[in-house]
Amino acid sequence: MGTLFVPLLAMPFAGHLAVSSTSSSPASHPVASRLQALRAHAAQQGWQALLIPSSDPHLSEYLPAHWQGREWFSGFTGSSGTLLVSAQRAAVFTDSRYWEQAEAELAGTGVDLVKLDGPAIPAYIDWLRKEAASGQLAVDGAVMGLAQAKQLQDALAPAGWTLAAQQDPLQGAWPERAALPQAPVFEHAAPYAATSRAEKLATLRQAMQDKGATHHWIATLDDLAWLLNLRGADVDYNPVFLGHALIALDRATLFVGLNKVPDAVRTALLQDGVDVVEYDQAMAHVKALPAQSTLLIDPKRITWGLREAVPASVKVIESINPTTLAKSRKTGAEAAFIRQAMEQDGAAMASFYAWFEQALGHEQVSELTVDEHLSAERAKRPGYVSLSFPTIAGFNANGALPHYRATAESFAVISTPQGLTAQGLLLIDSGAQYLGGTTDITRVWAIGEPTAEQKRDFTLVLKGTMALSRMKFPVGTLSPMLDAVARAPLWEHGLDFGHGTGHGVGYFLNVHEGPQSISKAMPDPNMAMQPGMITSIEPGLYRPKQWGIRIENLVLNVAVPPVLQHAEPGTPEHGDYLAFETLSLCPIDTRCIDMGLLRADEKAWLNAYHADVLRRVGPLLQGDALNWLQTRTQAI
Repeated sequence: MGTLFVPLLAMPFAGHLAVSSTSSSPASHPVASRLQALRAHAAQQGWQALLIPSSDPHLSEYLPAHWQGREWFSGFTGSSGTLLVSAQRAAVFTDSRYWEQAEAELAGTGVDLVKLDGPAIPAYIDWLRKEAASGQLAVDGAVMGLAQAKQLQDALAPAGWTLAAQQDPLQGAWPERAALPQAPVFEHAAPYAATSRAEKLATLRQAMQDKGATHHWIATLDDLAWLLNLRGADVDYNPVFLGHALIALDRATLFVGLNKVPDAVRTALLQDGVDVVEYDQAMAHVKALPAQSTLLIDPKRITWGLREAVPASVKVIESINPTTLAKSRKTGAEAAFIRQAMEQDGAAMASFYAWFEQALGHEQVSELTVDEHLSAERAKRPGYVSLSFPTIAGFNANGALPHYRATAESFAVISTPQGLTAQGLLLIDSGAQYLGGTTDITRVWAIGEPTAEQKRDFTLVLKGTMALSRMKFPVGTLSPMLDAVARAPLWEHGLDFGHGTGHGVGYFLNVHEGPQSISKAMPDPNMAMQPGMITSIEPGLYRPKQWGIRIENLVLNVAVPPVLQHAEPGTPEHGDYLAFETLSLCPIDTRCIDMGLLRADEKAWLNAYHADVLRRVGPLLQGDALNWLQTRTQAI
């Protein structure tokens, strides 16, 4: 799951309102002094409140330090949430995935927690009304999504508030602010980049012409990296770089830090008709767009500030980035490299788990050492570049926190050299970036003998994973329509989970990508399932302060052969159908299964999956790792 994903604009992101109030922060607390400086700056500007979202000019999920203002001024480190600050109070607004984490991190800071369980903007308005009958709310329009900014503007007016979004409200109050990252840009070269930059630009320009556009602006970093076959390291875990692109019908302009682009890369870009201009010149080029030109922009993937900079003389077409749709559909060549990456990732996990099981009771094993050893095994595999998100290793109660991360200050010990000291369930959610693909997988392992209740929970989640993995559905099915399939085995017992069932995954790119999302999100036409898409399937079940279970595989949309469409009983005879090919290759712990809850066809699916894991990963292993894999893939 790679930190559980809920679509940014469609999340049940929430609102009314459960407020957890912390005690007044001591004057010496770092957050207290930071908020004091921020409030003084706001008073000088005439602002009555400030809103600090978790965002940057590219609407990224993982942010460079330069834009991590919400974390700096609140102390809350979760990847999703918003900080509101007034003259008297401050509050972090976040959804249920982060409540326990936020309560712990905000304790003693003087920053309240607002537990969201509905739309976020009404919650902001309720909070502001309690602060003042009217006023100016400052936000950096350059980092606030266009759609959300419009919604906020509309909601503020009846409440007597106005939005001040023309400048960065943190600029004068954050002297310790980090500079922009300076990691070099590099080519994602053949054979992994199976489609050339020139081909991608030509396809994009045809899509622009089909919509009547003369120009197209790209701000999202994964779209930019995919289009230009470039990668970077400006954002942790995502191999992207800070940049914008302006695509015209004859040339393209890449706005990026010039010192980050090696001469060879710049020469190659120029040969493909891509000019390289300094990153900070992007807004000036928006303002200088030719009169009577037609600009294609994606309203879900640009900021309010960028939209405001477009001259009035420029016609604007609002539509999804053509690159977002194109990059979601992996080519046959890309799919082949992804399968190879999955085999290497499976070998790394088998090597780790072989060590892990032998170390129990003989070595010091904690959530931290799980992360260290698993990451080290992945780093040995061919094509490895980095992790694809921070590893989640949660033992027992920690596994019930969907976004838990062990730290040096707080972690669970699983084993000591003197003997196994704990029993329970260990949840490991992890993944890596390889030159030939991005991985994301979650497994749960028994430490000692699992209880009957744990087996029941595990089996119900597994049944959901298998039910969705086995689905066949018409091409073009809106992905949220599939969500209930994975939940049905849990719903039968009055159980559910609070996150989405699945997110799209990039190709050596972001571990979370759109447009498809298997979730309770409101469907839109761009979520139509098409051949070549890669999506996670990751139902879960969480018992607070006891254990958490999530079983996640990545799957590839593949065409169902026409013969099968007509030959299989109960399969509709009309239209083209898709099925899921399971890509992830790691055993599922059969010790955790309540066999009485599995049907014969479910056992057959699991046996076939384990046989495939052994067939494909086994040749990459030897010794203890191979023995472990053979043991864990035995038929049930």
